[in-house]
Amino acid sequence: MTVSILGCGWYGLELAKSLVNKWVKVKGSTTTTDKLSQLAASGIEPYLIDLSPTNEITDPSFFECDVLWISIPPKARSGNGAEYLLKIERLVSLIKTNNIKQVVLISSTGVYGDSNTEVTELDNPNPDSESGKVLLAAEELLKEQTAFTTTIIRFAGLIGPGREPGRFFAGKTDVPNGEAPVNLIHLTDCIGISNAILDKQAFGYTYNAVSPSHPTRANFYTQAAVAAGLEPPHFIEEKENWKLVSSVNVSEVLGYEYQVMI
Repeated sequence: MTVSILGCGWYGLELAKSLVNKWVKVKGSTTTTDKLSQLAASGIEPYLIDLSPTNEITDPSFFECDVLWISIPPKARSGNGAEYLLKIERLVSLIKTNNIKQVVLISSTGVYGDSNTEVTELDNPNPDSESGKVLLAAEELLKEQTAFTTTIIRFAGLIGPGREPGRFFAGKTDVPNGEAPVNLIHLTDCIGISNAILDKQAFGYTYNAVSPSHPTRANFYTQAAVAAGLEPPHFIEEKENWKLVSSVNVSEVLGYEYQVMI
């Protein structure tokens, strides 16, 4: 099996390394030439791929694969949401041209708006952020295709090496929404769920990838700051504009057990 990972960033690179360790042939892409040697050193077949409409760089051999893993950020907050959708449209064409049968899109639980309730994959997303709207549009664009099967992984807030949560609010005061639940996932479980999908060939589903434990923002970030030796934040005791994201498919379809509890 050959897996091509479009976007070997914080998550994509670790996924690629984990697959290489399982003797899977992995092709990995980056938009910077400096990173090509890093990919090669990790046993990843490196490619320079840039789908920006004004600076497109592609290599047909990158798209010769069994599974295409799309892990590129929408950057909607910086106003690049429209460009992200153009990239996804371009990918649809490349996927069809190369007859790729399995496509995995890394999305976000941000596709769910703050509904003040619990949500799962069985609920219709109702995004209230620009990035959530862009990602949902990308999901729908891929899922409506019939030439290939699309799998969606919606990651919750990402924590792990280089993304230590103790720093997020350290020393801040009057931080809002202290009683709202957190929706987070550790990099270890991001990789674990991704590997479980491949191992079980459990394609065609949407997965909310989020830790099943949901402490309050105040409790979680205060403890994280103290554990990191930083000044703890002070939260406002309120619970407004929140959601609690759970998953049906991670347990029922994958049978996956989380390794890092939040």
